[in-house]
Amino acid sequence: MTTRPDVTALELLVRVAETGSLGAAARAMSMAQPNASRSLTRLERRLDLQLLVRSTSGSRLTDQGQVVAAWARDALTALDRVALGARSLVAEQAAQLTVSASLTVAEYLAPRGLAAFRRAHPDQHVSLDVGNSGRVLDQVVAGRASLGFVESPSVPRTVTSTVVARDTLVVVVAPSHPWARRRTPLRPDDLVAADLALREAGSGTRETLERALARNGLTLGAAHLELASTAALKAAASEGETPAVLSELSVVAEVMTGQLAVVPVRDLDLTRALRAVWLPSRRPTGASADLLAIARA
Repeated sequence: MTTRPDVTALELLVRVAETGSLGAAARAMSMAQPNASRSLTRLERRLDLQLLVRSTSGSRLTDQGQVVAAWARDALTALDRVALGARSLVAEQAAQLTVSASLTVAEYLAPRGLAAFRRAHPDQHVSLDVGNSGRVLDQVVAGRASLGFVESPSVPRTVTSTVVARDTLVVVVAPSHPWARRRTPLRPDDLVAADLALREAGSGTRETLERALARNGLTLGAAHLELASTAALKAAASEGETPAVLSELSVVAEVMTGQLAVVPVRDLDLTRALRAVWLPSRRPTGASADLLAIARA
């Protein structure tokens, strides 16, 4: 035997065993009786067994046909389990939404958006993976996240994206830092010459700063403090000696309370777009589309 039996023929055989008639089996499966008869004949040839005894008074299963019908019933039950299990997995997947977000988005935008989403979808489980923009893109491209939110100035062609918000980077220092008392804005080369506290390579914040400086013909040196979290950067800046470059969204509270001061920078465009990203083959639908709409709003 070179190929597996036809599933429809196996179901016909089981129906014949249950109804005692080929005609009744064909009707139960909405088939014309001649088509049903041909299907069982092909099954007999494939198995090299006589499964039915045909006569003018009807058809009945042979002893071998009864045995094969019992096996066929088990096989069909197993196939039904596969179909039911697949539907369960689809339902489980639909009830769980995995989102990946960069640190700024996750800490300062996602909580409000996810709260609004939960009010609209109380039964939906949302898993939020947090990392820098490079990690978010990796998660989306690998299919481990249905939707991602990044703060990098550009995204690869492997994903589809849409702008959901705008942000600006700012230079912040402790009130005791000399820059806090400047009467004139910083120049781009002042930033390059300073020992800054920066996010790590791969973060959207770091990439935005580097691209803005590059447009002015400048590059960052290597002697900078690199930290992987916004909280750590704010703590470093508040100690008094190290300026930090951070999202304006992330320092609102500290600036309002006087813990940090914003230092203006001239001739340097530090604005950026915050984007939602997804695979072209996994266009947001259902719950993910609703979350995307909330993010845009």
